[in-house]
Amino acid sequence: MPTVSVKRDLLFQALGKTYTDEEFDELCFEFGLELDEITTEREQISREQGDCKASGASEVVLYKIDVPANRYDLLCLEGIARGLQVFKDKCAPRYRRVSPASGEPQRLLVTSETAAVRPHAVAAVLRDITFTQERYDSFIELQEKLHQNVCRKRTLVAIGTHDLDTVCGPFTYTAKLPADIHFRPLNQTQEFTAVELMSLYKTDSHLRHYLHIIEDKPAYPVIYDSNGVVLSMPPIINGDHSKISLKTKNVFVECTATDLTKAKIVLDMMVTMFSEYCAEPFTYTTTTLTQPVSSPPLQSESTERIAGLLTKMCLRSQPTGAGDQIQVEIPPTRSDVIHACDIMEDAAMAYGFNNIPRTTPGTYTVANQYPLNKLTELLRQDLAAAGFTEALNFALCSQEDITDKLRKKLFETRAAHIANPKTAEFQVARTTLLPGLLKTIAANRKMPLPLKLFEISDVVLKDETKDVGARNSRRLCAVFYHRSPGFEVIHGLLDRAMQLLEVAPARGTGYHIQAADDSTFFPGRCAEVFVCGVSVGRLGVLHPDVIQRFELTMPCSALEMDLEPFL
Repeated sequence: MPTVSVKRDLLFQALGKTYTDEEFDELCFEFGLELDEITTEREQISREQGDCKASGASEVVLYKIDVPANRYDLLCLEGIARGLQVFKDKCAPRYRRVSPASGEPQRLLVTSETAAVRPHAVAAVLRDITFTQERYDSFIELQEKLHQNVCRKRTLVAIGTHDLDTVCGPFTYTAKLPADIHFRPLNQTQEFTAVELMSLYKTDSHLRHYLHIIEDKPAYPVIYDSNGVVLSMPPIINGDHSKISLKTKNVFVECTATDLTKAKIVLDMMVTMFSEYCAEPFTYTTTTLTQPVSSPPLQSESTERIAGLLTKMCLRSQPTGAGDQIQVEIPPTRSDVIHACDIMEDAAMAYGFNNIPRTTPGTYTVANQYPLNKLTELLRQDLAAAGFTEALNFALCSQEDITDKLRKKLFETRAAHIANPKTAEFQVARTTLLPGLLKTIAANRKMPLPLKLFEISDVVLKDETKDVGARNSRRLCAVFYHRSPGFEVIHGLLDRAMQLLEVAPARGTGYHIQAADDSTFFPGRCAEVFVCGVSVGRLGVLHPDVIQRFELTMPCSALEMDLEPFL
């Protein structure tokens, strides 16, 4: 959970009421937050760096508040104060998109050149805003918190804020060769090319962490105004020409991104949090969503009562008059609301979990372990008793692990691919447990032989009949690694597993094995396992090429089968 530090006195001023520490702690608990610590800047520095560094630090009391990870609207003082005020029925802000007094809204043109770098951009304007030093500091701090949180250190989204009165629209978001980009970056006195900037910021303690995002790209993203003035080179640095200050009255906020949904969320957070400081409060350029909810969250309450509870949670609601339906307006600050169950949760929080009476269930039920997990746990104990050691491997692996190393073609695997893998080791969801066990053996080759390992875990397979396009399948996999192949050991383990599963050795009504061809196994040393006439897995001696590709040097036998047919 993110922790937000706010100055106590400023927070109480925004709330319009002074609380004791105990009262505020209780208020946070009711709202679903947690007051983690009460401290001062001096205490913090003294604790982290020593008393000598703390001299001259502020003695202003700070509240450190833990907020839910998906509540981006609570990452600043303005959001926390507004949420608590709505909860206490002191205000009910309604965010509106308005047209500028001058007529035409600002335009941002996104060119096709950005597709290979950061393809998306969104923008909005806060007009006639009034900054104080505290508001300005909070504005900058929220940007940084969003960058570290939902923006994933600027890899998904980068925020740029500009003094609109210093530039002239329409604006153009494009990508150019690094040598063709010239501008004076924030807090610098001279112009640099993008190439020079990348070298300059390699030693910057703050910006150097973001250089890798674009430094290997052939073109860098850049935003210009109609006069060719550079506003920013996202996600690295803004231009000095359009920097905001306490005197700024109109703020142009732009977000460039690789994820359009995240960009919209971030833009909504920036403009809604500080739109209250505009001459016409809570006005900006994006729109709100309206979503009907068919069933009331608390069946014992009236629709009017539920609508009032939701309104306390910043979800303006009213009964539709059609049965028990409630119309709920989702403001742009609540990007965490994506389903009706999220609305129900907010209604329960507003009602107060402590206020829900304890009742005896109307039906008599007994909890049971999920059958598949129960079977898994029972098998784990008995396979370990059979002399095999359990391994637990990653659910993700490289594409090569399930294709080339197993002598398979990609189309045979039915693998679910990761859209944006961070490393070559985690490109796909595993479709077989075998590569993980072979890599475990390769990492433990110095251990005494034989190595007898097993794993019972899920694999992921594409399945067009499922709403998500894939399904999990519980598998059992075991390997025997020694100077001799040890097929009889693996075969014996299969017989023991069938005995435990109470499946008799019989063709048609029980289980049997028959010869099969599989490129992963040695020709003539592979068998398919059938239960009641249905194939559930394979066992055999691994092909020498498979053994070599996993950097092993001795023969290895393996068994892998599906456990779900045994339920």
